[in-house]
Amino acid sequence: MLSWILENGSTILVLLLLLTAVVLVIVKLLRDRKAGRSTCGCGCSGCPMSGSCHRKD
Repeated sequence: MLSWILENGSTILVLLLLLTAVVLVIVKLLRDRKAGRSTCGCGCSGCPMSGSCHRKD
């Protein structure tokens, strides 16, 4: 088992780095959505889909 880990160490490291990046992106998107921020980077006033992005309470 240890020899397999040593042989594939670089692949495991790259996998862990990519997985960490994906998790961080998902957490950021969820926090932005909860705070009511747009993910597209522009304002909603000129967006034709503005009624679909955010719930109107």
